Amino acid sequence: MFYCVLYLAALILVSGTAATNQTFTSSGEMNITSCPITYYGQKYDKIYVAFSADRFAVCFNGLYKPGIKNDCIVMSGGTADRGDLAVLTKEIPTGSGVHKLLPNLKNAGKCVNIIPLKDSQQSEIEQVELGNFGTQAILAIKTYSAYTNVDVEADSQVNGLTVSKQKFQTAQTNKGVITDMSGCRLSGVVYKTNTTVRDPNICSTVTCDVSGVATAVSDCGPMEHCQGNGSCILNTMCTVTGSTVIDFIGRVHSVPDRCGYTLMRPLSIPGLQVLGVFQERRRKDVSFLDRVILQLDSAGVQISLEQGGRVQLNDKELTLNNTDQVFHDVELSRDEMGFTAKISASNHTLSVYFDGNTAQIHMRGPGGALIHGLCGDSSRSLSEEKISKHSAAGCGIQYSDADDSTINCNATTEWCNILKQTPFTACNKHINPEPFVTACTRTLCKYPAVDGLKCQFLEAYARVCSYLGNVTVESWRSKIGCSRILKAYCQDRFCSAHEFCGERSKGGKPRCHCRAIFASKYRSTSTFGEPTVCSQKSASINLANCLLEDKGIDYSVLHLNDPACKGEMDNLTHMVTFDSNSHNCGAVLTANKSQIIYKNTIMTRNSSLFGLINRHDPVHIDFSCYYSQPDIKSLAIKLKDSSVNRQITSGEWNYNLTMKLYTDFDRKVAIQSSTEIDLDQKVWVELKTGGLDDSIVRVVTDSCWATNQPSPSGSLRYDLIIKGCPNPADETVKVEGNGLGTSNYFSFNMFQFSGTTGDVYLHCRLVLCVRQGDTCVPRCSQAVRRSRSVMSKYEDEEPAFISMAWTY
Repeated sequence: MFYCVLYLAALILVSGTAATNQTFTSSGEMNITSCPITYYGQKYDKIYVAFSADRFAVCFNGLYKPGIKNDCIVMSGGTADRGDLAVLTKEIPTGSGVHKLLPNLKNAGKCVNIIPLKDSQQSEIEQVELGNFGTQAILAIKTYSAYTNVDVEADSQVNGLTVSKQKFQTAQTNKGVITDMSGCRLSGVVYKTNTTVRDPNICSTVTCDVSGVATAVSDCGPMEHCQGNGSCILNTMCTVTGSTVIDFIGRVHSVPDRCGYTLMRPLSIPGLQVLGVFQERRRKDVSFLDRVILQLDSAGVQISLEQGGRVQLNDKELTLNNTDQVFHDVELSRDEMGFTAKISASNHTLSVYFDGNTAQIHMRGPGGALIHGLCGDSSRSLSEEKISKHSAAGCGIQYSDADDSTINCNATTEWCNILKQTPFTACNKHINPEPFVTACTRTLCKYPAVDGLKCQFLEAYARVCSYLGNVTVESWRSKIGCSRILKAYCQDRFCSAHEFCGERSKGGKPRCHCRAIFASKYRSTSTFGEPTVCSQKSASINLANCLLEDKGIDYSVLHLNDPACKGEMDNLTHMVTFDSNSHNCGAVLTANKSQIIYKNTIMTRNSSLFGLINRHDPVHIDFSCYYSQPDIKSLAIKLKDSSVNRQITSGEWNYNLTMKLYTDFDRKVAIQSSTEIDLDQKVWVELKTGGLDDSIVRVVTDSCWATNQPSPSGSLRYDLIIKGCPNPADETVKVEGNGLGTSNYFSFNMFQFSGTTGDVYLHCRLVLCVRQGDTCVPRCSQAVRRSRSVMSKYEDEEPAFISMAWTY
């Protein structure tokens, strides 16, 4: 409600400095940055003025239109149809005449926006003034003799609805009137100044003080939400992602070790506990949620949601699908993203979701429920929530690994703050993003952003928005570069207890990696597994498959001296055993005066079986009953030249052609002649020209191939690009930008010719194509082909060749 006071002497503008610099006819947008106005709790630095019939409107969110949600003051305008804006800087201290007439004004005045209104004859009709009093504001109106209406109306609207309407006689406005237009705004609702009301829509008692500042005291507890009818309901979610627990009231906890903890124990569902077991992955000092356990004490039942999409009911593995199946009153289902377990009791419903990386526990029911555990409001310490039954010996030992020099924490923080920007802003109004930003930065400033980890925290936040805020963050994955494939990354990929599932370092399907603590005891001694186990006449050795895969070794191509004696992998432990107990397996027996020694070798099978090329280091691991001396005979590749440059003349074109190799997709890390490159390592080759006009001509890489001799027609040849397209027989080859400009690039995984040593030579043939739409772009399919129309008239002239070599 406005307070209307007749200002008997004059308007508040009695002195000061005014500058008229904005005029309008009929309507206009006015900049009031130098004197912003706070209107019902919202600060504005623009106003939109417009005439309609005999009405004059000052709006803050756009021009006035009846029925449109807008904040406006609609007044009688008489015959006026034009005006201008002047800003007066005038300090009006508290205790002034204005404050005496409007006692609710508690702030000093800072400035006034003056809007004089005239008609087409330039006669003064009316003057409207908006005064800045900090969080408060005043409206002043004065009419002149040319104002012909009997009354002056002032209709104050918020979101298109009238909150106060006043009417003044011209006898009053001719002398000038002022009124307080302060108020409070909270969650889109307007409140009168100097009032306290209970708002059932938000289950809160709202106080709007005389200065226009609103405060709300909620009737709901920290884990409860208002239903909009004055009643509170328990509707909250706990998120566990990585080693971070974001509890039901938004507090952030970090699990420092690899033990089992009580995540929640709701007293409203007796006998139920939700437990989380943590494990390390690539680093010893950062743990991740590894499995979630629902423990039903009264039934003696334990349901374990595990990695790779596995569910265990006590010791029995369950087969689930997207149809709910009930086991001991627990509804279980599974989709491509993960598991959901639901249980209800005492009008409360508990839902547990787990995708192998993140668990989100949603609790709904009547208010007042008590919940203990890391997710709840328990005052118990972290150590008191540890569950010994699910905590392996030594799980509490804390490690401190060396910092990862590849991590840029500033860039990481910038990435995590995406949660406070578009497209997540729609969610920010309902769910505080700060706990998720904290969880994101704590993890990614210490742990490498691999295995989809960068997007894991964003996915968790988007899911909370959907559950609690009923907000769907539209297309956020594609907008910020996260995979749009809605499927758990390691679904149906089962790893052993000493492994975890993650992405391959060289792309492709995920694989089982060694956990850091398990691997450290072998990496420190450069071994691949346990020492040799000897019996009287034989020997066997166990190797960890995850350690072999770290070096790009496929255990299935390994054998002992006898090629028939291959390794066998245990499906549970993923340990590979080479055993000569039943056969001699080509073991070499030597003897001295006191000993008989059995010796054997683990090696790669005959290179001729690989085909023309291979992408794996040869393996040679000698072992006996007395010692194990693993030795990978790694062939490090080195370039002879860091780049190759040629000056090319083709018809009327004279240009420079450069071939250069890189180790990264962005082609920022160039390979130098001293750089060592591993077999099967992906490299990027950029073919770049200088001196060509890409608006006229395009460069097409017609073919690239490798030989074992400097000549392009060497005796051994392996094709990478055929007629502008990747060799369909080699899935590692990717061609980018071919025929789109004056440069392009392609990638492939490094190789050597089987059964040979020495140099490998890379040759590329390039042609020029006159630009005509997209006809320069090769048309690729499974059967490699290219339309004749791709080539320009220069195709029959001498093509450009460029070559590079690497050596072993």
